[in-house]
Amino acid sequence: MPEATPAITEDAILGRRIRLRQPANGARAAIDPVFLAASVPAEPSHHILDIGCGPGAAMLCLAARVPQCRIAGLELQRDLVRLAGDNAILNGMGDRLSVMIGDLLQPPPRLSPGSFEHVMANPPFIERGRGSAAATPGKTAATIEGAADLGDWVRFAFTMVRAGGSVTFIHRADRIDALLGQMAGRGGAVVLFPLWAGPGRPASRVLVRAVKQSAAPARIACGLVLHEADGRFTAAAEAVLRGAAALVL
Repeated sequence: MPEATPAITEDAILGRRIRLRQPANGARAAIDPVFLAASVPAEPSHHILDIGCGPGAAMLCLAARVPQCRIAGLELQRDLVRLAGDNAILNGMGDRLSVMIGDLLQPPPRLSPGSFEHVMANPPFIERGRGSAAATPGKTAATIEGAADLGDWVRFAFTMVRAGGSVTFIHRADRIDALLGQMAGRGGAVVLFPLWAGPGRPASRVLVRAVKQSAAPARIACGLVLHEADGRFTAAAEAVLRGAAALVL
């Protein structure tokens, strides 16, 4: 009996600038990839790598904000590679976005170390062995670390970025110590940019950017408050989520 085709939805993100086809069940793009893309200081001539790109949400958002930049995506799940490629074509970006299947522990040969101006990643947030498996294998892979742990993600990111280039991660705030520990000695000019849940509320997510081989000191940015007291997105959050604004870290 042939295997059933997974259900797919088509959604609109970034103020309907982007059409995103993604699995109906499993890991679905929320606001994290949009904020990640907004925080990468890319320019039109730059080449960017998105590690674990999924169906391509962050790639598409960055490409929409920065015309003429070129973005490569690496993804372990074959069905998501196909979706990301379809999404690039669906949004008229097939000439600037490329997606390849591969494992960061054994990357494809065509990924040359030091060949990207920027690397971005939205890795699984939960440590291997600490989380419970999700209802679908795809969601488990997106949320719980597999064979590659956080240290592997960071090492690979710094391997792929050129000297003076930036590495940007979005991660859970309660794992910031682990992320900074892995970046130590690999990059400087580290910026922590908290995404505050609301007025007087702690940050659940944090953007962290570092520059390869920089000796500049670290700093903590003011960050951005996501929600008003009544739960609505703040104007600053809406500017990113719907207006395609950049985040200046």
